[in-house]
Amino acid sequence: MAEPHQAAGAGATPPARTALVTGASRGIGREVALGLARAGLDVALLARDAGRLAAVATEVRAAGVTVVELTADVTDPAAVRAAVGQAEEALGSIDLLVNNAGAIESEHPLWEADPDEWWSVFETNVRAPFLFSRYAVPGMIERGGGRVIDLASGASSHEMAGGYSAYNASKTALVRMGANLHGDGFRHGIRVFELAPGVVKTDMSTGMSLHEGRTDWTPVERVTDVVNAVAAGELDACSGWFLRVSDDTPESLRALAAGAAEQGSAATARRLRVLPAGGGDPLADTLTRR
Repeated sequence: MAEPHQAAGAGATPPARTALVTGASRGIGREVALGLARAGLDVALLARDAGRLAAVATEVRAAGVTVVELTADVTDPAAVRAAVGQAEEALGSIDLLVNNAGAIESEHPLWEADPDEWWSVFETNVRAPFLFSRYAVPGMIERGGGRVIDLASGASSHEMAGGYSAYNASKTALVRMGANLHGDGFRHGIRVFELAPGVVKTDMSTGMSLHEGRTDWTPVERVTDVVNAVAAGELDACSGWFLRVSDDTPESLRALAAGAAEQGSAATARRLRVLPAGGGDPLADTLTRR
C-alpha cells in the first residue's frame, strides 16, 4: 500500500479514510454517507437544508466516526471553495468526493421548457460537480491521490424520452467531464467513477411520470456496496468507467476489469461513444477505438 503522502503517481492510491458527500440530507446521499460511516470513514455532509442535514449527521455519528455538517449553494464557487476548505480542515483531508447533489426539471418537451429552469438543472448537475472537483482534487493530488464518484444516470448513456432534455443532456455531460478528469488525473493518483444508481426509490424518481406504477426499484444497498468498494480502493482498475449498479457489483466489476486488461480493451471500456452506422461506416474505428 502506498503511503498517504507518497509522491503523485508513484504508486497505488491508498484507501479512503475521509469523504465529502454532497446532497447528503436525504435519498441516495444520506444512504451513501451512512454506508461510508459504517465502513469507518469520517464524513463531511453537505446540503442546503440545515435541519435535515443535522438529523442525518446524528445517524452518521452513531457509527462512531467524525462528522462535519456543511450548508452551501453547490453552484456558488466561493461557497463551494469555503465548504471544501472547512471539510479539509476538520477531517484532515478529503480522500473521497461523492458528487451526489442533483436536480431534474419539470416534464416538458424541449420547445416548451422554461429556459431558466432548464439551465438551473445544468448548474446543479454539471457546474456543481465541476466546482467540488475543482477545489477538492488539488488537495488529493498533494496527498498522493484520491477518488471522485459522480452520481450519473442511465440518462448519461442513453437518450431519454419523456420531456427531460436538461437532465438527459446534463447527466451525459457529467460523464464526459469525469472521463476528462480521469484522463488528466490518473497519473496523479486520481481515480474517477461515473456511477449510475439504477432506479432507487427517492423523492425525485417517484415524482417522474416515467416511473409511475413502478414496483421493481433498485435496492439502495447496491449503490452503497459499490461506493464502499471504491472507497476501499477495490475498483481502481475501473477508473474512468460508467458503472450501473442495477447490473454491476464489486465482484462483477473486478472480473470485468481483469478481462478488459487481458484483452487490451481497458482504455475504451465503459466509455461514452457514438455508435457507428453499421459495419460499413467509415468512422467505425474512429468512433469506437480511440
